[in-house]
Amino acid sequence: MSAERTTLLVVDDQRLVREGFAMILNAQPDLDVVGTAADGAEAVRECARLTPAVVLMDVRMPVMDGIEATRRICAVGAAKVLMLTTFDLDEYVYDAIRAGASGFLLKDVPASELGHGVRAVAAGETLLAPSITRRLVEHFVQRPAPGRPGERLSALTPRERDVLAAVGRGLSNTEVAAELFLSETTVKTHLGRILTKLRLRDRVQAVVLAYESGLIEPGGQ
Repeated sequence: MSAERTTLLVVDDQRLVREGFAMILNAQPDLDVVGTAADGAEAVRECARLTPAVVLMDVRMPVMDGIEATRRICAVGAAKVLMLTTFDLDEYVYDAIRAGASGFLLKDVPASELGHGVRAVAAGETLLAPSITRRLVEHFVQRPAPGRPGERLSALTPRERDVLAAVGRGLSNTEVAAELFLSETTVKTHLGRILTKLRLRDRVQAVVLAYESGLIEPGGQ
C-alpha cells in the first residue's frame, strides 16, 4: 500500500503555512509528506536526503529563494517541483518555470485542488493554475513576429501543432481531446511525441514554447 503513496517535501518559510499544507496533504490516503523545510537551501538538502517524488515549494524565502532551490533540484532530477505563490502574476513565476518548475498553484487554492495538483505533477501532467497560465506567459514571454512560428516547430506534424496550440492555451488532455475530436489516449501520444521531438521536459515548457514560437498569440483563441 505504501508504494502507491506519493511522497512530498513541503517548503515554506512560515511555519504555520508549511505545517498546514503538510496536514492537509497527509490527510489524503495516497499522499505522504516525508519532510518539511523552511528555506530553499534546506529544501535542497532535504530533497537529497529524503528523495520525495514532489516538492511543494514557496517562491519567496530567506537564505535561498524557491527559484534557485528549484533550479538546483531540477538540475539533478531529484524531484518534480510544484510552486506555490501568493500572487497570480508573481514577478518571479516565469523565472521559476525556466528553473524547472513543473506546475504552479496559488496559496489560497482549495484543499481538494491542492491534492489534485500534487497528483497531476507526480503523474507528469504538468499543472498551471488557470488564472496563471495565459497571463503569465503573455506577460513574460518574448515572442517573434506574429504568424511566423519558430523553426523548431517544423519537426511537428499539422496535428501535433494543433495539440501543442491547444495545450498552450491551457487546455487539459480531456479538453484537447474534445476540441480536436480525438481520444484522450491519442492526445497523450501526440503530446509525448511533441515533447520528444522538441526536447521539452514537460507541459510547462510546451506552453512557453507555443507562445515563444508564435504558434499562439496573447489573447488569441
